[in-house]
Amino acid sequence: MLLDSKKQKDLFEKTQNLLKVKEVDEYPEAEKEYALLQELIPYHEWRYYVLNQPIISDFEYDQLFQRLKNIESKFPFIILPTSPTQRISNDLTEDFPSVEHLTPTLSLENSYNATDLSEFDKRIRKNAQINADSPLQYCVEPKFDGGTIVLVYENDLLSRGATRGNGIVGDEITANIKAISSIPLHAAFSSFGIHKVELRGEALIQKSNFLKVNDKRKEEGEALFANPRNAATGGLRVKDPKQVRERNLDAFIYQVGFATDKDGNNILSKFASHNELIRMLETLGFKVPQMHKEMTVCSSIEEVALFCNNWQEKREQYDYEIDGMVVKLDDLAMQNQLGYTSHHPRWAIAYKFQAKQSSSKLLQVEFQVGRTGAITPVAKVEPVELAGVTISSISLHNEDMIREKDIRLGDIVLIERAGDVIPYIVKSMNDLRTGEEKVIDFPSHCPVCQSDLERPQGEVVWRCVNSFCEAQLLEKIKHFVSKDAMNIDGFGAAYVDRFYQEGILKGIADIYQLDYERISTLEGFGKKSVENLKNSIENSKSNPLYRLIYALGIRFVGETNSKILAQSVSDIFEFDEKSVDDLTLLKEIGPKVAQAVFDTFSKTEVKLLIRQLASLGVNTKRLESELPKSDTDSPLAGKTFLFTGTLTQMTRDEAEAKVETAGGKIASSVSKNLHYLVVGEKAGSKLQKATTLGIAILTEQEFLVLLSD
Repeated sequence: MLLDSKKQKDLFEKTQNLLKVKEVDEYPEAEKEYALLQELIPYHEWRYYVLNQPIISDFEYDQLFQRLKNIESKFPFIILPTSPTQRISNDLTEDFPSVEHLTPTLSLENSYNATDLSEFDKRIRKNAQINADSPLQYCVEPKFDGGTIVLVYENDLLSRGATRGNGIVGDEITANIKAISSIPLHAAFSSFGIHKVELRGEALIQKSNFLKVNDKRKEEGEALFANPRNAATGGLRVKDPKQVRERNLDAFIYQVGFATDKDGNNILSKFASHNELIRMLETLGFKVPQMHKEMTVCSSIEEVALFCNNWQEKREQYDYEIDGMVVKLDDLAMQNQLGYTSHHPRWAIAYKFQAKQSSSKLLQVEFQVGRTGAITPVAKVEPVELAGVTISSISLHNEDMIREKDIRLGDIVLIERAGDVIPYIVKSMNDLRTGEEKVIDFPSHCPVCQSDLERPQGEVVWRCVNSFCEAQLLEKIKHFVSKDAMNIDGFGAAYVDRFYQEGILKGIADIYQLDYERISTLEGFGKKSVENLKNSIENSKSNPLYRLIYALGIRFVGETNSKILAQSVSDIFEFDEKSVDDLTLLKEIGPKVAQAVFDTFSKTEVKLLIRQLASLGVNTKRLESELPKSDTDSPLAGKTFLFTGTLTQMTRDEAEAKVETAGGKIASSVSKNLHYLVVGEKAGSKLQKATTLGIAILTEQEFLVLLSD
């Protein structure tokens, strides 16, 4: 399929437009949509299976395919022999010889929620004539996001390896398959009476190995892989098997599709269940989903739904990329009874997770000013649904990132929203460019106050150095009242913006001298809400010193460093007398942080602000509770901890306080000096990095046990 960039971009935009409108019911419109789908679906299959460069999510593809099926169901006379519903998606290339599979390797029907699974269960019971209250066992296992492989063993020896291809015929890649260490070259199938067998599995790459592969490609100036799937499927088709070994590909085997004895008789009937076949493969040395860990047998469809949901929650913690779970009727005799459609087995279904990657069009870039004057470019894209959230704004971080990824206005960009839940742009789809895209011009002046921007030596961020810039002032106030700073409950960003617009709030010191009578006249502010706000502000005056230090918004100084700095003085005014050298003597305070602290407390406006706050009753002295603990007998003494994900039995602040009370320390990021990473629900990229560095990982329960010791 040879298409120029303009045509490809046109097909992408037609896809997005079609997905935004309702399905048609009348024939004239249905005929037009059918013709469009006959063009769109093969194009997206080509990008996914052949190029390994999809530009829409699996969910979006499934929507297109379902629309096609719905039209054909309503108007069966319209069905073309070349329709995508009449064949299986194709990943054949011209680089390898083709071989025919012993049995068809079909696709799977998709489901997205418990209702879909329930309907699947009902269809099975109807087709197999089983009562609704009769038990049915299902095997549930990960749906690996890699490249499908088909293996043939004869006389216990691996004789052939192939890609899935179009399900009937695949590319013969035996030499590359043999380079995957987790695939046995010899397996004693004969001990089970099997002479010839065909297996199906998935070639994929561990997340940590994927990062190493991309790091190496970056060093060598090669294009980076968008995701582990690209790295795995691309590795299957390299010309040199040595490159397969260099990528450290793995392979999970999840299906026995064909097995005969020496006389050519089907021997699968000797096995009772799918689970039994998988356990056989395990005894023969194949890498298979582990029972009770990755795979389970459920006695009801409700149990299946619960297991699938649990895996969707913890998918980020798994070593491999998975995009769903596969649900299979466990009984092999019943599988044979139900059979297949032309597209999928009737006894299996895929439970698809929410998409982590999708594509959208970059419409414009806005440049935002932060509290330290940092200019952050923010991409505005056509809204796209990703992992359950509609994405329309994405941080581009800095000018270097834009240049490094060569992101341009009008580009079709690949977006990912993974463990950190913060979306980011993986790359631009350069092959879709039409020439109308424009280079992003980074501003030379602040977009708010028009002051010159400066880029300090050794930094990647451009900054507005005008400390009276309105945008900086507002962000500084918002930071000052935030939860981790002065923790003024109920004083959110919306209040800051509104009070500033009303002229009630012009600076940080004004927080402690608000005109409450005037606020009570504003729409939405009743007597109770004004009283609550006043109490929160008054309560913040007695905060520990470290909160005030953190609230000042000193560059490079987070909550942990704020506590260290607070412990080094009895009053905040002592920082007037401390040199950079004095500050660097403090444990964990490096030269960069020390210089930032010195520069901040040297500024006249900062000195004036602190005096104002002190005169207004804000605490500037170190509290007794802030002194370092000396509990050297505690197992946590001197140990550094970091928390990620959502804790269920306490808040993160409470957990960090418990660590510090027991003599431990809180780290600000994952590094080789971290002792423990405590993992809650929906843990993000910190878990992946900690695993790569060999950091000890604790669950919340294990952390509590350590505390109790």
